[in-house]
Amino acid sequence: MAKKKKPLPILSEVTITDIAAEGKAIARVDDMVVFVPFVVPGDVVDLQVTRKKHHFMEARPVHFHQYSEKRIEPVCEHFGICGGCKWQILPYEEQIRYKQKQVTDNLTRIGKIELPEIFPILGSAKTEFYRNKLEFTFSNKRWRTFEEIAEGKQFDTMNAVGFHIPGQFDKVLDINQCWLQDDISNQLRNEIRRYALEKGLTFFDLRAQEGFLRTMMVRTASTGELMLIVVFYYEDKEAREALLQHLADMFPQITSLLYVINSKANDTITDQEVLVFKGAECIYEKMEDLKFKIGPKSFYQTNSEQAYELYKIARNFAQLTGNELVYDLYTGTGTIANFVAHQAHQVVGIEYVPEAIEDAVVNSEINSIKNTLFYAGDMKDILNAAFIEKHGKPDVIITDPPRAGMHEDVIDAILFAAPERIVYVSCNPATQARDLNLLDKAYRVTKVQPVDMFPHTHHVENVVLMERR
Repeated sequence: MAKKKKPLPILSEVTITDIAAEGKAIARVDDMVVFVPFVVPGDVVDLQVTRKKHHFMEARPVHFHQYSEKRIEPVCEHFGICGGCKWQILPYEEQIRYKQKQVTDNLTRIGKIELPEIFPILGSAKTEFYRNKLEFTFSNKRWRTFEEIAEGKQFDTMNAVGFHIPGQFDKVLDINQCWLQDDISNQLRNEIRRYALEKGLTFFDLRAQEGFLRTMMVRTASTGELMLIVVFYYEDKEAREALLQHLADMFPQITSLLYVINSKANDTITDQEVLVFKGAECIYEKMEDLKFKIGPKSFYQTNSEQAYELYKIARNFAQLTGNELVYDLYTGTGTIANFVAHQAHQVVGIEYVPEAIEDAVVNSEINSIKNTLFYAGDMKDILNAAFIEKHGKPDVIITDPPRAGMHEDVIDAILFAAPERIVYVSCNPATQARDLNLLDKAYRVTKVQPVDMFPHTHHVENVVLMERR
């Protein structure tokens, strides 16, 4: 006979005391730390424990006895259910204060290196509608909230298009209005849903691997251009063309209307053929006097306006005079490489994804930039002594690695290359701090500038300048 699980307790009238990692807050109960989402310091709440370990618990709020003076009303109707924008209930000045603290704590506690005074965090001018890219999932398994289940609420359809619920890979929250991207994104998503329900188009069943409509992606640009990609699980030419033509007629402002037939198990389209239904195969983003080609698979910073501020900081930290050889590590589509090329003698960019390097080369060509070279491959394999001897020892290295930070072999190669300056752009100050510690024997940190790219989330970017000792 299976052993019954002991029901997890409800903790009564708990005061939330601080902000923790991953957008959660902290409370302490009987010397045990409790991690709680969707609350702020000063809230007094009853908590339903959802996970209990020896040294910590996780819980969700079930009743508020007192609201914190810091708390504000969330703007989004989906707050507390959707996994994103957990900090909407914090005033923006409090959000960036906690992000500044996060950077300082990570560099101090993990880095354990001498630091200059850290510059005040650069906040985002836009705190709503700041993203240029969003992806939505179609599902026949609509997520029902705890309240809807308790009320016994019934729905005419269980089809939904929106965001995956964290921890529920096949459940999707039906989104009415999202505040992350220009409202055209909401209009497109809601019209596709309305049309699909009216015409009886099937939504994807991730477990059974069946259904017609799979995912959609909306990309916008500061140039006003608009891209929509609709992903279908199988080809039904008549139904597909009817839907896409309807969208083309309803939204003539779409610059690039694309589609994919993806019949494999996962949602990624990086290995799929993207076909043009109407318009161009790409859109363009502008930054200063540069144009950047954005295709359906291209990586581009999702907050365009704040990306410009981030890159200006990186360029300023690099202190280029026009004579320097610059290595741009993890160059992506060559955005930073092309952005600094006019101020450098030559820029060499390295990136793991071959398609991104193809975009980087195109971005140099369309901007008539002649002093860039790009290489595709694993950073730890490409950036070695032979590569450095062939291309020359760089005066400046700019590195913008993924959240995992840099491999130790890459750090060893940087130490061998011995540039005068290293500009380290990071989306994860914890792994950045670890890497700075490894570089500390040859370099000292002279400038630190946190940048907020993602308002209402716990994510923070950080730019560090290191100079050779």
